[in-house]
Amino acid sequence: MSRIPLPYNPKVLELFRNPKNLGKMDDATVSAVAGNPACGDMITFYLKINEEEVIERASFESYGCAANIATSSIVTEMIKGTSLEDAWKISWKRVTEAVGGLPSVKFHCGVLAVGALKRAIRKYYKNKGASPEWLEEELSFEEKQALEEEELAKMLSKRMKLEGEK
Repeated sequence: MSRIPLPYNPKVLELFRNPKNLGKMDDATVSAVAGNPACGDMITFYLKINEEEVIERASFESYGCAANIATSSIVTEMIKGTSLEDAWKISWKRVTEAVGGLPSVKFHCGVLAVGALKRAIRKYYKNKGASPEWLEEELSFEEKQALEEEELAKMLSKRMKLEGEK
């Protein structure tokens, strides 16, 4: 069985080779994870938020493919200096466009990156004990997708474990 490399565009490859804002942020105001180690793609986002609720700094840690790293990198660049409300409005489609497009089998990487961002924003407000009116109670599309992907990975991991015990 031969494996054909995915047709990543030059921007994705550049962000993969030279990611922006990579690494743990020790003084982060909030952090959040999306993904599952069983499936291979994991992202942790770190946000440093000031009193005006503007993202001063953003960084990420990633365990995953080129698309995972590229989309996480571009999200951190997109949100630096923006309000939490504006960062919340970023969609996975906008992220995919910002990296110059992704193979369709890799769209989920953009979804995970935005899911991690939105989890961090939601966690920030939960920790604060107050929620702005623009933050919907219902999970966003990206948050729901990240949750579904994590549940699927857990289910597959259990199934593989059971198969291995036979």
